[in-house]
Parts: sequence; C-alpha cells; structure tokens
Amino acid sequence: MERRKRRGIRRIGKNGIILCALTCFVIVGTVFCMAANGMENRIGVAAARHFVSVESKRAQVMRNFTQKVVNRWRKDAFSVRPGRATGTTEPKDGEKVVYLTFDDGPSENTKKVLDILEQYNAKATFFITGANEECRPYIREAYNAGHTIGLHTYTHNYSEVYASEKAYFEDLERVGKVAEEQIGYVPRFIRFPGGSSNMVSAKYNKGIMTKLVGEVQKRGYQYYDWNLDSGDGAGHGVEAIRSDSMTDRMNQVMILFHDLQTKDATVEALPAVLKYYQDLGYKFKAIDTAGYVCHHSVKN
Repeated sequence: MERRKRRGIRRIGKNGIILCALTCFVIVGTVFCMAANGMENRIGVAAARHFVSVESKRAQVMRNFTQKVVNRWRKDAFSVRPGRATGTTEPKDGEKVVYLTFDDGPSENTKKVLDILEQYNAKATFFITGANEECRPYIREAYNAGHTIGLHTYTHNYSEVYASEKAYFEDLERVGKVAEEQIGYVPRFIRFPGGSSNMVSAKYNKGIMTKLVGEVQKRGYQYYDWNLDSGDGAGHGVEAIRSDSMTDRMNQVMILFHDLQTKDATVEALPAVLKYYQDLGYKFKAIDTAGYVCHHSVKN
C-alpha cells in the first residue's frame, strides 16, 4: 500500500514538473512571439516609412522632370520669334472660356491673386511692367504655377512709350529683359498701354497705333486687347468690379484687371467672379498660341 502511494506521489511529481515545464514553455513562447511580433511591426513600420519616403522622392523627381519638359516646351512655343502665327480671332463655336488678364504687375497683391487662382484651379495671364523690382520673383512664381506671362511696357509712361516707334520698341525690349530674367525667355504676348484702340497716343504721335499693330506682329509678337473691362482701372469698388466682370453674353471672355498695390478691391472681388463663371460652366485659360486673340479697332 505504502509502495503504491509512493509511486503515485512520484507520478504526480513528474506530471507536475512536466506541467510546469509546459507552462514555462508556453509563457516563454508567448513572450517570444510578442517580442517577435513587436519587432516585425517595427520593421514593417520602418519599411513602410522608407517606402513612402522613396515614393515621395520618386514622385518629386517626376514632378520636377515634368515641369522641366513643360517649361522647355513653353519656352519654345511662347518665345518671340518672327514669322509664326499666334492664336485666332475666330475661336471654336460653343467653347466657353474666360481669359483673366492682369496688367501693370507685379505688385504686393500678386501673391494674393495667385492664391485665389489656385483655390479655383484657374489659369490667368499677367502683362508685366518694369515697376516694383522687389516683387519680380512673383513673375517666376506665376509662371511656374502655369500662368502665362506677357509684356505690357517697362515704364507705362504714355508720353515716352508712344513718342515714336523706336521709343516703343526700346521700352518693349526693356520689359522683355525683365521677363527673360524671371522665366528664361522673352514672351511673344503683349498688351499696349490703353489697348490698341487708345486715343491718348494721338497726343504724342499721330497714327502711331496703326503702325505699331502691324510692326509688332511682323517682329513675332501678338497683341491682346479685351472684350470686358472690370472697371478697376477707373477705381471702381468691389461691387462694381464684380458686376462689370460678369457676363453670359459671350463664349470667349477676355477680362481686363489690374495688378497693383492700390487694387485691393480687385483682389476682394475676384473670388465671386471666378465662382460666377465656374457655375456657368466656363473654363479658365491662360493665353497661349492656339487660343482666342481679342483685337480692338485701331483709332489712331
């Protein structure tokens, strides 16, 4: 009897040791698995971060490459070169397009205008002058954002610009150099101070506009007027600018705005104008070599 009890105790002892060993094994195994899982998770997170970083860098490289290709194409297509036709005065029927154009910049307001345009995914055209040298980097910023850079004049002084054909082209060459410094070439798109229909020029040189409209095209430029005036040049307030800038009577709308430090009303009115045309299904385009060319009737 005693012998059986001792054997039973020994068996229980052995089973206890085995059970204890199994329990320890399970605990150790669980801890090891948890550690391994933690390590795996950390490795996974690190790998994911590395992948995102690599992909991010790769995407940036692709964006930079694409931007360079686009800029190379724009330089070739948009630079002034005699003998090349630009645009059409008879655009496609039914296509609803708004060309937002800003004269007299760059200015302290240029950045605000660019931010608003970005919000509405709208492209525009900036006809620059030689004023506000400290704001000239905005020219490059606008260009890199996909907007078109055109030439207005360097001085915007009517008495100097329209004194003679020679004076006009000397001034145009000066503002062309400003553009070249910022975007790498002299653009072919220009706008005359006062537009091609202005009569102010007659005070300084009778018949000069008739000569200039032909000569600029002969030299490889194309000039652009407008078919809708926002009124900001006359100092109109926000509500008047909004009202004057809105129409549904034309499919091809080229609006005249001004980009000056004093034109805060233009900046304030712009979002409503953009929303108005957006709601009517218009596209916002920057001037290019294939789009609409708006010409006034020359009066001098």
